[in-house]
Amino acid sequence: MKTRIALSLLIASMVSACAVGPDYERPPITSPDRFRGEPGAAQAAPAPEPADRAASIADLAWWDVLKDPSLGILIDEALVKGHDIRLAVWRVEEARANAGIARSEFYPAIQGGAGWSRSLQSQVFFPNETINLYDVNLGLSWEIDLWGRIRRLNEAALARYLATEEAQRGVMLSLVSDVATGYFNLRALDVELSIAERTTAAFRETHELFARRLEAGTASHLETSSAEAALAATAAAVPELHRRIAEQENQIAFLLGRAPGDVPRGASLTDQLLPPEIPAGLPSDLLRRRPDLRQAEQELIAANAEVGVAVAEFFPSISITAAFGGLAPTVSELFGDGKTWSAGAGLLTPLYQGRALKNRHRAALARWEQAKVGYERSVNNAFKEVSTALVAYQKLAGVEREQDRAVAAYRDAVDLANSRYLSGLSDYLEVLLARRQLFPAEILLARTRFERLAVLVQLYRALGGGWQVPDAEWSHGETRAAAYPPQGQRDASPAGGAR
Repeated sequence: MKTRIALSLLIASMVSACAVGPDYERPPITSPDRFRGEPGAAQAAPAPEPADRAASIADLAWWDVLKDPSLGILIDEALVKGHDIRLAVWRVEEARANAGIARSEFYPAIQGGAGWSRSLQSQVFFPNETINLYDVNLGLSWEIDLWGRIRRLNEAALARYLATEEAQRGVMLSLVSDVATGYFNLRALDVELSIAERTTAAFRETHELFARRLEAGTASHLETSSAEAALAATAAAVPELHRRIAEQENQIAFLLGRAPGDVPRGASLTDQLLPPEIPAGLPSDLLRRRPDLRQAEQELIAANAEVGVAVAEFFPSISITAAFGGLAPTVSELFGDGKTWSAGAGLLTPLYQGRALKNRHRAALARWEQAKVGYERSVNNAFKEVSTALVAYQKLAGVEREQDRAVAAYRDAVDLANSRYLSGLSDYLEVLLARRQLFPAEILLARTRFERLAVLVQLYRALGGGWQVPDAEWSHGETRAAAYPPQGQRDASPAGGAR
């Protein structure tokens, strides 16, 4: 009866016991009303936003933003076979196991053992006697979590585990953006190669023409040398672009976890979809959308719990021990008259440890402050990345429009120079000059188109894109295939679809 009463009191004390140390509270974060660079962000007093104002491109799955089927296949492969994602998966498994280790401290630890010994006892007046002893025992030890030390350890371990899950989702989002950016860069290089080859062919025809006319005595060395210089300058760009294309293909293959090789192409650079405006959503929503921010908060929760662990070490620890077994000269007597048992409880309290406990507490507080600063920095960096990408997306659209006008004007200039030359109104140096101006303008236009696509990917990543898609469906090809129909026969050549 007394044992039951004592056990009831013990359980009641454990249930009512509180975990010492601070309970977690999210640090106050000041979020702007709008992102800088968003339409209407410069207004002094913005009007209240309608309910649908919170819609964001981040609510879409990546295959709804990047609609090139060939790119989708590459991203799917990276999300399954990429080195980074596989490492992230095993980090999650490690953190899950560590959380299980911490959770096991809630339960008693039971150990069993058995032994045999043979000894000789020498006696003065009697013959020596050899004794055999067999023993078997079952031991139990259990720490009563009176001050919440084990609970805080579990809280920290769980937060670390959740942080690795958020890190894994961050790796998936990074893989999507890295593969997409690399693919768009590859398509831009394809366009540049097409421009360089076309321009080289035009300059080669011109040089051959002047070489023939020079032999006939109807052209000057100046015209021929100028044509040869223009040919050499543009021809040198062709092998360099081949090198950069191979380098970019190898980089994409590395992201996919495969050996270096060719990368299939889909839509051309100019056929990639670029929405005129991108809904960014509310700045405060970044805290729940971006995986790196959720990871940073879980790290902060873990650091806060570790402060509680350090506080609990100032208090006594109470443990219960018990043992049951047998000791006998023969195995058959182990659980007969040779039975043994014991039970006890112990209290261990720190008295003097050379200020070690206090310094451990100070170190835990310092780690919490570091995690807090890291969390605040991550949040501010998220606002910066989104605002920078929004401004870039808007301004690059204007840059592309003006560069397109410049290319159109240079093409007209080439046509006009050709007409003047054929009419005898000017020499061919005027045609060469016009072509020399057109070549870098076309290259710059292709680069600007790539930069716009890269900023779109960067903005999708900065907003925490795909945050509502379950982890298991990020690389689910069947789900993605339903988002858009296949595009007929796609060109797989390096310059396929280039304009």
